[in-house]
Parts: sequence; structure tokens; C-alpha cells
Amino acid sequence: MLSPRQGLLRPVGCGVEELRRRRREREAALRRARREQQLVSKRLLRDDTPEEAEGGCVASVLGEAEIQQFLRLAQRGTEEKEREGALVSLRRGLQHPETQQTFIRLEGSMRTLVGLLTSNQALLQLEAARCLHELSHSEQSEVAEACLPATSYLLTYLAGHSPDLIELCLYTLGNLIVESEAGRRQLLPQGIVPALASCIQSPHLAVLEALGYALSQLLQAKEAPKKIIPSVLASPIPEHMLRLLQPGPKLNSGVAVEFAWCLHYIICSQVNNALLITHGAVSTLGLLLLYLAGTVQSSEDAGLELLVCPVLRCLSNLLTEEAVEAGGGQVQLRDERVVVSIFILLQFLLQKHPSLLPEGLWLLNNLTANSPSICTSLLSLDLIKPLLQLLPVSNVVSVLVLTVLCNVAEKGPAYCQHLWPGPLLPSLLDTLAFSDTEVVGQSLELLQLLFLYRPEAAQAFLQQSGLQALKRHEEEAQLQDRVHALQQKALHR
Repeated sequence: MLSPRQGLLRPVGCGVEELRRRRREREAALRRARREQQLVSKRLLRDDTPEEAEGGCVASVLGEAEIQQFLRLAQRGTEEKEREGALVSLRRGLQHPETQQTFIRLEGSMRTLVGLLTSNQALLQLEAARCLHELSHSEQSEVAEACLPATSYLLTYLAGHSPDLIELCLYTLGNLIVESEAGRRQLLPQGIVPALASCIQSPHLAVLEALGYALSQLLQAKEAPKKIIPSVLASPIPEHMLRLLQPGPKLNSGVAVEFAWCLHYIICSQVNNALLITHGAVSTLGLLLLYLAGTVQSSEDAGLELLVCPVLRCLSNLLTEEAVEAGGGQVQLRDERVVVSIFILLQFLLQKHPSLLPEGLWLLNNLTANSPSICTSLLSLDLIKPLLQLLPVSNVVSVLVLTVLCNVAEKGPAYCQHLWPGPLLPSLLDTLAFSDTEVVGQSLELLQLLFLYRPEAAQAFLQQSGLQALKRHEEEAQLQDRVHALQQKALHR
């Protein structure tokens, strides 16, 4: 019986399968990492007048008596302007956490504010909504929870005719969604998903951006995969989201960013990605990728930069779905322009946002894993050298670069013929000097594939002090079996 170490020297076909299996396990772990959600956050929509902003007007903390006085004036003032002014003063005071605490402890205060929200006077209604919005933005959970009696009214006004009020209600609901599981339990039976679905056809960009924010907060809830996302997928929302992500002159960066993240959260849930693929998600995102590559470096709209990360993540995760291949999604992404676009974005990220480089490389990894044509494009477009130039950026980037190269090398001798001779072998000798075991391990796998399909590369490796580079890792538990296997492969080629 062969010992485990001898087992690594088994026939060539098994060796390749073992390399592939290990790489797929590691990729599964990376996919899980890509699915990690962003930290949720709240947003504050303030609409102070220019005079207030320029004057640096900062309201003082309000006590119980002042709060009661403003509420009384807002309810019973003799003139509309006086009533509206009382609510403006209350809203400014509610910018202070101390006033917020006093307000929610004051008996009847929230009931009065909700009553003003239902006023038939539009300006009073809007100012009451702004007061609720200030409260919803509080970092103190009990303050936001106190707003829950208003949720049914906020939902009702989403079907109204005032874009300003709809936008305000959406941001307020978004803040309340993220804060309270009890609030989400209350909002779902009240019909928040149908209410959001009705808003997504709004012609107002500010409303659509606010809707994207509220929806993204809802989709990030821990119970979303079971209790929320199925309802969203059953609604008209996905088709309209993809419509709003269509590239072209009508693409609005603020709206697109919000819905791209919404799409990311839905895809990560894996509830029914086949449905998204059927709706054309891969095609839309692929075209958006090409559009971003064409505009991101020259556009004055900095908001487009924010689209790069969610678009890369959405495509990367969709490419792991079997339905993509079955539905022709892979075929749509086999265009050489996709490869060129990814490299344009990689160069852009390297200069502006190096922390996002793994996102682009992860997409390239998923594309090259099962597509010989994409691997051919990498070689024919002479993109191996630019890829190798990313190796020093970070250990995470190095591992992904090497994984992409493994994907190319495992396609067989014809592909390895383009990898060697060239800059690959010197670069791999440099990575063997790294201390990170994952980087070194991936380098060893690539060298094994290279020796397998290009035996003359093993001779060059020996001539360039490759054995000395391997000796450094002989005693590392995670690497020693692979190091010994590669040593023997090089010496007994």
C-alpha cells in the first residue's frame, strides 16, 4: 500500500484532479467570503433652507415643556405658518439625542406626531414626516422603535403623489428596517414588498434612489432568505431593477448603485438565481461591465466608480450557478471584450481602489475556470504579463492571480506552451520567497501543472535555483508533501 506521501506521486490524471479538487474547495470558501454583507447603515435626509445652512443654525436641546409647547402649537395654532414653524423647531431639536429621549418618554408625543403626519395639510404632513425621519436616524434603538406606530402610514404614503414625501417615507422606513426585527415583522404583513414594488415605476430619480436604499436594508435582514426575498422575487421588482441597470445615457449612478447592491444581496441568498438569469441578469450585468470599463476612467460622474464592486460581485456569484451555463449566460460572457473590460477595471482599481482588486480577479477566476475560450483570450491578448504584475499587491491578490493562471494551465499542453517560456517562471520563483503559505501553495500547484504539460520548464526551474527555493518550505506542515512531490517531479521528469 502506498503511503500518503507516495500517493501524491500517482499517475498524472489523478494528480490534476486532486489539484482541481483542492482549488474548488478553496474557491467555495472564497465564494462564501464574497457573500459577506456590507455593514448596514442609516441615512439622514435633511432639507434645511439655504439661510439655515449658511447661518450655521444649530437648535438647542429641548425640554419637556418646550416639546409640549411645539406639539400644541402644531396641533392648534391659528395660522398654518405658525403650525408649520412649530414643527420645524421641533424637528431641529430632535437632531439632539437628548431631545429624542425626552420626546419618546413624553406621554402622547408620538401619538400627536402621527396625528400630524395624517394631516390634510401637505406642508404640516411633510414636516411631521421629517420629525419622524430624525427619530428614525437615532443610534438609540429605543428611539427608532418608538416610531413603529407610524409605519402603516408611511407605507400608505408611498402610493401618494408627492415625490418629496415618498422619498422621505422611504428613507425613514429604510432606517427603521435595519434597526428593528420587530419592525420588519410588523412591516411584512402590512405589505411593504408590494408597496416598494409600486414605487419602482416612479419617474422620479430621487424616489428610485430612496427605494433602492430601503430595499437594500430589507434584503440584508438575517431572515431575508426565508421570509423576504421569495416575496421580492415573486414581485415585479427584479425585472424593473434590471431595467434600471441597463447601460446607456439614461443610467443614473445613484439609482444604479443602490439596485446593484440589492441585486447582490438577492444573488447571495441563492433563493432562486435561475429566475434572475431567466430575466437576463447575466446579459445586463455583462453589458454594464463593458459600459463601466468604457466610462469609469474618463467620466466626471464619480458615482459610476461605486458601481464597479457590486457589478463584479453579482457577475462572479451568478457564474457559479449551473443555470448560467444551461441558459447561455456563459456564452454571453465569452466575448473578448469582457476580458479586456476586466483588465481595464483591474488597472483602474489598482490606481484608485486597490482593496477592490480581488473582486475583479474573482470574476476572472470564475470565467477562466470553465471556459477555454476566455483562457485563449487571455493568451491571445497577451494579458499574462499584466496579470503577473499584480502579484506584489497583496497575498490575497497573489492567490487569485495564481488561481487564474492555474485555470489556464490546467486546460492542457497548448495553453502551457503560451505560458512558458516567458515571465511566468521567474515570477513563480519570486512567489516561492513569500512567507504566506497559501500563496506558496498556489505557486506549487501552478508549477506542478507547468511541469506536467511542459517538462522542459522543470529543467529551467532547476537551472534557476528552483530546488533551493523549495527547500525553504520543506518543514512547513501545510506545504511539505507538495514540496517533496514537486522536487521529485523536477528531478525525475
